[in-house]
Amino acid sequence: MEQCEIEPLLATVYAVLRAEGADEAAEIVRSHPANAELTGNDNWNGGTNYWDIQFIVPALEYAKLGVKRAQLQERITTALKTVTEHEQNDAYSALIVPAREFHADWRSGRSSNLPKSVRQNITDGLRLENLKWYGELNDVEFLSRLYELETLPSTDSRYKDAAGDIWQHRYNNDDWDDDWIFSDTRFNLFDGSAEAFLRFLCETVHPVVRPQRDEAFKLVEHFNDQLQNAGWELYQEQQIAGRPRFSYRLINNTSTEANAARSVMRARVVVEALSAGWMAKQIERLEYAVNSDPELAIGTAKELVESCCKSILTKREIPFTKADDLGNLTKKVTKALQLVPDGVSEAAKGAENIKNILRNLTQLTSNLTQLRGLYGTGHGKDGQHRGLQPRHARLAVAAAVAFIDFVSETHRYREASEPQR
Repeated sequence: MEQCEIEPLLATVYAVLRAEGADEAAEIVRSHPANAELTGNDNWNGGTNYWDIQFIVPALEYAKLGVKRAQLQERITTALKTVTEHEQNDAYSALIVPAREFHADWRSGRSSNLPKSVRQNITDGLRLENLKWYGELNDVEFLSRLYELETLPSTDSRYKDAAGDIWQHRYNNDDWDDDWIFSDTRFNLFDGSAEAFLRFLCETVHPVVRPQRDEAFKLVEHFNDQLQNAGWELYQEQQIAGRPRFSYRLINNTSTEANAARSVMRARVVVEALSAGWMAKQIERLEYAVNSDPELAIGTAKELVESCCKSILTKREIPFTKADDLGNLTKKVTKALQLVPDGVSEAAKGAENIKNILRNLTQLTSNLTQLRGLYGTGHGKDGQHRGLQPRHARLAVAAAVAFIDFVSETHRYREASEPQR
């Protein structure tokens, strides 16, 4: 079966799965390359050909699917049968397989390495901020989400498993310190695999463990400051009851892409600090588009600045209308927040410089949006045409986030120092 023949089949299967609400199975079909392999022929049934449609998934993602693989395969197979029930000579089954991954230095472990110094910095940060790794849970509840504690040995002869001795020494005797987990060889967080440590980090910011979204985002920002230098990052994979659930992934560890990821994460922190959950969709678009769709990212960066201004003006009960453009909105925010520092008169040296910096930040996103219109789709271009590049999008996003970070922090500062109404 040629690739040109399999694509219409897969597109139809994807549409059926989406219509039936099987979004995770549909995403497997859409997101991963597939091959058709002839596995048999039944001459007793009029010559039926049996095909395996193999969906090739990166090894890390394949491993994370775990027991769900069989369920997803079955769901996709059912959709294949639905779509091809009129075909008497072909029968199809879905098979999810790991991609063959090769790195020249794979035996050294460098492709998925996470240095001990990075792990130490992350745990030191938790200590410095006095943040408990187990969040709102107790140690046993937290670790039971990651490990089968009943199968791990006890370090205390009075108890048969890890669950027993952890409870005894953390809650009955209370003679283990809060950070005992990082030196316990049963869990081997400092010297074990990168994936085990990263799964642990993801669990520390799970909504059940840490339900305060602002706290979770700030913690992820701290984690990523350390992880990105080692080629990893935590990212928001989905939401549970409106709260983020994070997973981990390898990243292309270039400084520009790492800075773009930091900007997007910082924008999430700002949105949470403003309690402006309705801006979350703009953040999601930014994260998707900053490298894959520069025109969309640039437009969204401008929208993010506008939304931030409207959010602050609304909180401060300052009116604005639909006719107010980005320039008018930023002027109102600048005036409302008194962005020139306290003690510096309007006539003093530096006051105008601060205004110019703020003005230039907003004009940057506005100008880039105009460029998007010039270089976007929908108009005939000559053969030499080149569209906007990801670097332009990263510039727009960084500028937008710098602006909203500054004005939102100033808003919170003013709010805290103003008398209660």
